[in-house]
Amino acid sequence: MNSHCNGKVGESAVEEFHCNNGFSDLIIDTKKSAVVHRKHETSRKEAEDESRLPALEAAYTSILRHLGEDTDREGLLRTPLRAAKAIQFFTKGYHETIDDILNNAIFDEDHDEMVIVKDIDVFSLCEHHLVPFFGKVHIGYIPNKKVVGLSKLARIVEIFSRRLQVQERLTKQIAMGICEALQPKGVAVVVEAAHMCMVMRGVQKMNSRTVTSTMLGVYLEDPKTREEFLALAMHA
Repeated sequence: MNSHCNGKVGESAVEEFHCNNGFSDLIIDTKKSAVVHRKHETSRKEAEDESRLPALEAAYTSILRHLGEDTDREGLLRTPLRAAKAIQFFTKGYHETIDDILNNAIFDEDHDEMVIVKDIDVFSLCEHHLVPFFGKVHIGYIPNKKVVGLSKLARIVEIFSRRLQVQERLTKQIAMGICEALQPKGVAVVVEAAHMCMVMRGVQKMNSRTVTSTMLGVYLEDPKTREEFLALAMHA
């Protein structure tokens, strides 16, 4: 079984492409075009958010009134607008992609040992009750001649957590996102979180924690590699 997360482009095709004249100019032009495209997309998304604010504000006003609140009292005058802006921030990951945040921060490096970034803070909204869950994310990957800027792993977590989520899907999306971006030999992700839907309502268990994991490539196929990651990542 192939232990890599994804297939690789044929080396002959890559070599042929490198031999073409003007290759460096092509890379520069491509990067410039990507930057311009990202700026355009950012402006477009900001305009879309602004255009949706009135409807969101009206919705929050309606919710408050149906709860029996007086939306004209001083403390609530701007609450619907603040809540509308907050929910847009909490779900801004819908408008972001991995390409947006990687920004060419993938580097050729002859390193084939495990890389672990642990205790990444994560905050998200449960899609069932729209209340928060929060905790830590631990990420490990084994490079396949390419490494990524370490801060980008935290940003990938941010992209998928700033959406309406369930923890199981969030864990898998983080792992698959890293796998698609780096095509490493393996990716491991563990998420530990407390869910306010179990603390503030329902069973109201204050100290419960939910742990989920996704293992891809060699982490899935090789028990020793998986055990090494878990020992390093989960060790206080």
